[in-house]
Order: sequence, then structure tokens, then C-alpha cells
Amino acid sequence: MKNRVPVCASLLFALSAQSAFGADLAVATSTSDKTEYKAEDFAQFAPRTALDIVRRIPGLSIDSGDSGSRGFGQASGNILINGQRVSGKSNDAQSVLGRISTINVDKIEVLDGTALGIPGLSGQVVNVTTKESTGMSGTWKWKVRSRENLRPTYNDFGMTLSGQRGALSWAIEAESDPERGASAGPERATDGAANVIEMRKEDFTHQAENASIAGSLAWNPAGGSVANLSAEFSTYQPDDKEVSKLFPIVGVVGRRLFQGSEDETNAEIGGDYEFGFGPGRLKTIALVRRENSPSVDHVLRGNLDGSGVSESVFEQTVEEGEYILRSEYAWVPSEGRDWQVSLEGAFNYLDAEAALFRSTGGAPLVELVLPNANSRVEEQRGELSVTHGRVLAPNLNLQVSLGMEMSELSQSGDAENVRTFTRPKGFASLSWQVDPTLQLVARLDREVGQLDFFDFVSSVNLNQGNGSQGNSEIVPEQAWKLSVTAEKDFKDWGAASLTVFGSDIEDIADRIPIGTGDGPGNIDSAWRVGVDLDATLKFAKLGLSGTELTFGGEWRDSRVEDPLTGVERPINGSTIYYLDAELRRDIPQTDWAVGLYLESYNGNPEYTLNERFHSGNQPPFSNIYVEHKALLGMTGKLVVGNILDQHDWLRRDTYDPNRLGALVRSESRTRHFGPIFTFELHGTF
Repeated sequence: MKNRVPVCASLLFALSAQSAFGADLAVATSTSDKTEYKAEDFAQFAPRTALDIVRRIPGLSIDSGDSGSRGFGQASGNILINGQRVSGKSNDAQSVLGRISTINVDKIEVLDGTALGIPGLSGQVVNVTTKESTGMSGTWKWKVRSRENLRPTYNDFGMTLSGQRGALSWAIEAESDPERGASAGPERATDGAANVIEMRKEDFTHQAENASIAGSLAWNPAGGSVANLSAEFSTYQPDDKEVSKLFPIVGVVGRRLFQGSEDETNAEIGGDYEFGFGPGRLKTIALVRRENSPSVDHVLRGNLDGSGVSESVFEQTVEEGEYILRSEYAWVPSEGRDWQVSLEGAFNYLDAEAALFRSTGGAPLVELVLPNANSRVEEQRGELSVTHGRVLAPNLNLQVSLGMEMSELSQSGDAENVRTFTRPKGFASLSWQVDPTLQLVARLDREVGQLDFFDFVSSVNLNQGNGSQGNSEIVPEQAWKLSVTAEKDFKDWGAASLTVFGSDIEDIADRIPIGTGDGPGNIDSAWRVGVDLDATLKFAKLGLSGTELTFGGEWRDSRVEDPLTGVERPINGSTIYYLDAELRRDIPQTDWAVGLYLESYNGNPEYTLNERFHSGNQPPFSNIYVEHKALLGMTGKLVVGNILDQHDWLRRDTYDPNRLGALVRSESRTRHFGPIFTFELHGTF
């Protein structure tokens, strides 16, 4: 395996050494306040959709704006379609970009979000403008994937179709995106003195069917009104299986089987309507989302001589719902000044029913008491905010927002509780266009977090042999966050965006002791700092036309006082770093491209009452690909994945009676999953 990287790199640079006469990405049209691209500027990548184009904008990382938070709130993310935010959540801006065929893209603008008059936006924002069309167009994709220990997948495909008639335009998408994963390797269990007590051989497989159908309608008549309607329905059906062969140092050889399955369905419909009203414009947004997720986990264990038989079953059915109504009124009293008043109401709920069954010695399953596992959690939330934007100077923009959030959280079933919260929130953002190639954005946020409703109900993880106590007293966290972003256009050399931030957090949600166990809860204070970098480096000036390196990375550090030990540690399970990089070579005067991709992640351990759990993978995941951009009118791509032989690892330490006590057991494992081969076809019609 060690020889593969030099071979891949040699291939890339050997191709790079060829004489270059083809054009690189065309130079975009730039002014002091925006950069404008045309679809043909990205011809070297043979894009099929608007999403393919936006992904190739130098120094940009796509943020669809849906952070998983309930409600809409103010605009976020960095993607607009025809100057409008997308009124969807799972059906988000990135999904909409994937339904726009390249031939329908008029232009792509990269602008200062602060200057757009859309509250919440700051930094680089991409606005994709589409052409008026009288016909239909579409895109399609198909992928086959093969890997060790699994049958190949042939049902990975997607199709989009869009059209326009007068003021009415529409788009529809159907997609099947199956998941396949497998890994195998040894695991070792030791006692507190590091003596081996058991060896295991484990084989894990993950298979999931993931399908969706989505569509949208847009109405934009000559009078200036704008209306949008979108809907999506999806299913997700994962099946996990782990087979363990157990070889104790003392005792009988055994077997353990874990199986987990879920049958999740999601439905969402959303829409918005905007029209002129008085001196400004009034916009109303509505959304309804429902999810149903029944799941079953099953563990069976026994020895080869028939002894030590035990069985556990955990069943849970969760229903979730979200209803949102938001109104925004915006007006511009004079040039360089804008105002917006917004009012939002939302209702969210989670209804969970669960049961735990166990048996030993082959006896029938018996239901065990599982406190706070059958419960309904509801939230009624209202939010009012006022936002003002102002041009302080030709190259200096200010945006300030003040808001108030009022919510009522209630829980019924196994636990009964009702609480109300009133929290101020808002932000101030200052954008300075230093020169046509450099923009600096400073932003101060007062953030109000949202609770995970699953934190209110108890659950069991049969595969890990532990669980989590529900907590009806957990409260939303709050934070002051200060960030500074520098966005630099290096012209022929590429572009980069660098963000540095720090957060002072109150009532952070972490893991705390609860009764005789533990679960989600609040710790008084914590802090988090981080750096994000997105960059594109082009090599045409070095004589390597068609070659570029794209890089995205983030680094985090954090501290919180452990509620059990009183010692400072990182936030539970938080990210340390994530990075991905792609070196791509579009060979001049040909339809061929080659590339090398790397991805790496590292996170902090997770802490429970009596365990320290840490997992990850190494070395970086990597693949090499060859692409033909005119294969019988299609784009064909062959990818060989995991060329560095990445493996997963895990370490779990157990203490008695808790982490203040002695180490009594450790488990460590390594699992390999081998190479992955993928062939893709993309086309338009």
C-alpha cells in the first residue's frame, strides 16, 4: 500500500508535464462589489448542473443554510436562487441547485452578503440566476459501486426534469442513493491491569436503501409578485449487522450477533409568497415537515457448547413534526439603508415509544422497565426581530439585528414538565471591501441554541451495551460568538476564504450524571475556538494549465469542566480537525481529466458516567479518478477509492463505579474495509 501514493502522484504530474494549449477557467468579471461568472467559464469541468458549477467556484464552500435547527429564522447559508433564499429544509438550496441544468444557468454572482439587504447574510454569497426558457431540459446520473464483502450496487441513480411556460417554471427530481459499507478486523479486551481476557474477530456490514422524490413550482408574473412551492418525500431503510467470534482466554468460545434496522419516512412541503405592500415588500413563508422512524435493535449471544445464551431487543418508534409560519416585511427608506421586521411562529413535537426486552438461558423475552422512554415533547416558539442595514462608506457595510425568542417546552408521558423561556438574540456584522480582491467581515452573534428532543427521552444502545437517561430539565444553551473572515481573490492563482472565531457558551449541552446513570444535561460554561479555510490554487502560471488544487479544512479547540471529575476537558465528542483536498488535472486539448482526493478527520473522546469512548480512522481516506467528459455525449468517471488502505479504530475504557474509580476493562479494535471501485455516468437531455 505504501507505494500507491507515489504512483498516483506520478501519474498526475506526468500528465501535467504534457504541453498545454487549452484554456483554464476563464477569468471572471470582477468589480469592487461582486464577481460574476458565466456557465461557460467552467467548461473545463463539463458541469451538468448549477451545483457542479457552484462547487467549482474558487475558494468557496457551499453552506445550504439548514443547520438542523427548528424553524427558519433569518436567512443563513451562502446560496441564493434568483436573489431568493430557498424556503425548504431537507429540500434545501443545494438540492435545488442540483435540479438546474447548466443550459438554464444565466450567470453566477459572488457578492457581499451584508450588502444584499437580506438579514442574516454576511461574507461571500452566491446568487445563481437562471434563464427564461420555453422548453424542457433534464439531467441524469447513474453509478455502480463495488467493494469487498458486499454485492455491487446498481440502483444508484437520479434524474431531474425542468421546464417553463410563461411566468410558471417547474422542476422535479427522483433519486436512489443506496449506502453500502463493510469492515472487518480483530478486537482485544483487557482487564484493568492490561491482561488480555478475550480476543474477537468481528465483521460489520451496513446496507441502506435511500430514495426520494422532490419537486418545485415557481411563479414570477410581470407584476413583481413571486411565489414558490416545493415538496419532498423520502425513505431511508438502513440495516446493520455485526458478527463477532469470541475467544476468551479462560472459558468457552462464543458468538455474538447484532442486527439493527430502521424504516424511516420523511415528508416536507413548503412555500412562500412575496409581493409589494406599501413602501416595501411583504413575504410569507410556510412549511410542514413530518417524519416517522420505527427501529429495532437485536443482540444474540451464546457459546458454542450451548451455554451462556442471552438475547436483548430494543424497539423504538419516533414520530416528529414541524410547522412553521414566518412573515418578513422589508423596505428601503433611502439609498444605502434598508430595514426588515420579521415575525415567526413554530410548533415542533417528538413522540417516542420504546421497549426493552431481555432473556437468558433461552427463556422467553421479558420486558424490562425503561424509565422516561415513552414520552411526548412539544415546543411552541415565537420570534420577533428587527434588522437594519446601512452603507457607512462606499466600501463599508453594517448590518445590525435585534430579536427576542419566546418558547414553551412541555413534556408528557413518563415525565411531566412545562417550562417557558425568553431569550434575546441578534447580531452585528461589518463588511469592509479593502480593495477589489480583499474583503474583511467581522461579526458578533448572540446565539440561542435549540435542544435535541431526543435528549428528553431515554434510549438504549444494545451494540455498545449502554444507554442514555432522558432529561426533562435540560435547557437551551446560549453563546456570544465573535468571528472575522478574510476573503481574498488571487486572480490567476485562485482564491481563499479564512475565518477565525471564538465562542463563550452558557449552559452548554453535554453529558452529566443523572440519578444512578447519566445522559444529556447542562454545564454552566464552556468555550470553543476555531479556524476554517477554503482555498483554490491554480497552476497555470507555472506552466501546468488545467491543473488546480482545492482545499477545505477546519480546526477546533474547546474546554468545559467535566461535571463528574471537575477537570477541564474538550467538549464531548467535538471535532479536532477536518480536511479534504483535491488535485485535479484537466488535460489540455483532450476530454480527459484525472484527479487525486484526500479526506481526514479527528475528534475528541466521548465521556459517560463510567466510560471513555474514542473512535476514528487513519490514514486519510483517498481515491484517484479518471474522467472522460465526452463519452458518447456523457461524462464517464472511474474512481478507485481507499488507495491508502484506511482503517477504522476504536478504544473504550470502562471504570467502576464511575470514571472516578479504577479502570476495570478496555476494548480496542481495528477494522479494514479495503478498496472501493466506482463507475459513474452523467448526462443531460
